[in-house]
Amino acid sequence: MQDDVYHYPPDLMALLTDAIPLLCRSRADVLTFFRGCGVPAGMTDDLRRWFSKHEITRAVLARLNEGGDRMLAQRRELIKRVTQFQDFSVCHPDDQLKARGVVVAIRDLVNVKDAFTKMSLERERERQQRVQQHEAEAAAKRRGREEREDLRHRLAGLVSMASPQRRGIALEGVLNDIFRMDGVSVRDAFSIRNDHGQVTEQIDGLIALGTQLILVEAKWHSEPLSKSDVSAHLVSLYSRGDVYGLVVSYSGFKPSAIEICKTALADLVVVLAEVHELLMLLEDPDASLGEWLQEKIIKASVDRVPLYRPGTRGMSGPGPPPANAVTGLPACSLCRQRGVPAGPAVRYRPLSGCRNTAVAPRHRGSGHPLPRASPPNLAG
Repeated sequence: MQDDVYHYPPDLMALLTDAIPLLCRSRADVLTFFRGCGVPAGMTDDLRRWFSKHEITRAVLARLNEGGDRMLAQRRELIKRVTQFQDFSVCHPDDQLKARGVVVAIRDLVNVKDAFTKMSLERERERQQRVQQHEAEAAAKRRGREEREDLRHRLAGLVSMASPQRRGIALEGVLNDIFRMDGVSVRDAFSIRNDHGQVTEQIDGLIALGTQLILVEAKWHSEPLSKSDVSAHLVSLYSRGDVYGLVVSYSGFKPSAIEICKTALADLVVVLAEVHELLMLLEDPDASLGEWLQEKIIKASVDRVPLYRPGTRGMSGPGPPPANAVTGLPACSLCRQRGVPAGPAVRYRPLSGCRNTAVAPRHRGSGHPLPRASPPNLAG
């Protein structure tokens, strides 16, 4: 039973005003009854001079109602004592039947009100659950966007690293974190050693897409990967049976690398991917890395296309979209739609959703980058 039951509506107030005098033989018994319910003495001391049990009862009930939440415990105790009253032999003989009838009426009324209260509470609980679920989903999406943005900045920040070796190792860690974010099981870089403890093979990463294991090779070269750059990864796959392969390159792939992977698809599954694909995926909060990789695997295993870009017409053709040579990152789709060229003389002001992060003037009224010159496309 909740607060609204104990704030005594008129029908309950009237029944209680009739019941309590019937349950108590004298005015002293009425006052003792209220004191037993926890009613402060200050609420009843001035009522001892009053003649009628009904008047005393009506006055105390009114004061309890006016007490608000402060008198909540006393109102609850009073209802409890009345509804649980069993020994009507203590009542005046002429009042016993009346007392039974009034107590039964109070029980029924309280049960009805309590049922409605419970239904209201249940509806409120369901509403709160929906609100909490919505807030949790919103918070999860917000965390997902923040995590994606952080990973995108980490991936983009690799451009500024001077050491190629450190950059390559950092790329491995970022790639593993990208797949881990999407719920893909990941094993970080590890080494294979022979019986003498010597390293015979270095694995950049291992991911599990469902039950399928995929060896990951990450390359950050200044030039597109050649046939020799991907051959070592193919050898590792040939020696592992049903394990698939994924090669991620910052600089793209030469036709010879694509061709040797296409030939290898007769015996195994190897997928080629470019860093700019991951950057574009990280910009889309609804994009799934797992689904992206699954599409590439299907295209490679069924159509023998090792380099396929889901959502684009590109399969094994030209490399990534034009890149901003200042940041080393692809221009955003809006920049490309507006014909903003890429190259060393093009500088950009950062905007939400744009990967161009160097500072420069904007198109008037558009808020997007203004080229200082139109150099040739330097992307491979």
